[in-house]
Amino acid sequence: MILVCGEALIDLFVREDEAGNLAAEPVLGGSPFNVAIGLARLGTPAAFCGGLSFDRFGQALKQRLLREHVDVGFSIDSPCLTTLSIVATSPSGQPGYTFHGEGKADRQITQDMLAKPLPSEITALTFGSYTLAVTPVADAYLALARREAPSRVISIDPNLRPGVTPGMADWQKHFNAFASLADIVKASEEDIAIAYGAAAGVETVAKDWLAMGASLVLVTRGGRGAAGFLKNGDVVAVEGRKIEVCDTVGAGDTFHAAILASLNKARLLTKTSLAALEARALRPAMDYAVAASAITCGRRGADLPTDAEVLALMQQGLLEVT
Repeated sequence: MILVCGEALIDLFVREDEAGNLAAEPVLGGSPFNVAIGLARLGTPAAFCGGLSFDRFGQALKQRLLREHVDVGFSIDSPCLTTLSIVATSPSGQPGYTFHGEGKADRQITQDMLAKPLPSEITALTFGSYTLAVTPVADAYLALARREAPSRVISIDPNLRPGVTPGMADWQKHFNAFASLADIVKASEEDIAIAYGAAAGVETVAKDWLAMGASLVLVTRGGRGAAGFLKNGDVVAVEGRKIEVCDTVGAGDTFHAAILASLNKARLLTKTSLAALEARALRPAMDYAVAASAITCGRRGADLPTDAEVLALMQQGLLEVT
């Protein structure tokens, strides 16, 4: 079982008509929330560890996790409200973003709430998005990662969101602390550009993360696929897939879930196996993850695929390599 740590929130899409009337559509979301559901759909037992409010939104998030067969026994029930990410679109189609997260349920997790020992069936933990960097939850998750890193796989995804996370200096400090414990670091080219500047070389940053202790660094490149960097110096490049894109919401979360699910299925999601991982063993997992992400991009919103859908498309060759 993989324990997914991080936020579950509401993306609130607000539209204004020509008369100035507003309409809103709440959508259940959050990067770790998506990863947990993605793992379960791909046939890998998953559990969610995050703050879930007693409010209507928090209960909807919990019920969705339960319907997707994600274990919520490690989540923290909270009297605080659910985080809202407001996406407002004007009549001309221009989007604007505001974030209401201060003091909300996903951030108000403390170390004592995570003090209970984890059962042996949890073999890996993932951490991601802004809960890597906002306190007190970042400190609580970091303490959990430090406690579990000696015996369980740790995977992280920065999923950087400027304006939500604190200043880059604070983010860097928190991220480096997590990266020093991680076996797997998954990031996008956009994450790297935001964190290290547009001129930052992906390969240079990947090598830095490997030097910090990671066994595997994965960088997604949108329609151009993904690259995997291994401890032994091997680099695996997998091309993107030719699809009709609906939107890219949840694509990175799909990749993260799918790479973990594939490695787990191949019995490679252990600290020892990852440290000795070679290109020939990594490539099939990356092919699977890129195909899974392509399916999500062909759908509206973060609607992650099942294992059967990914395998069927790969076997039938319906996704052509660009």
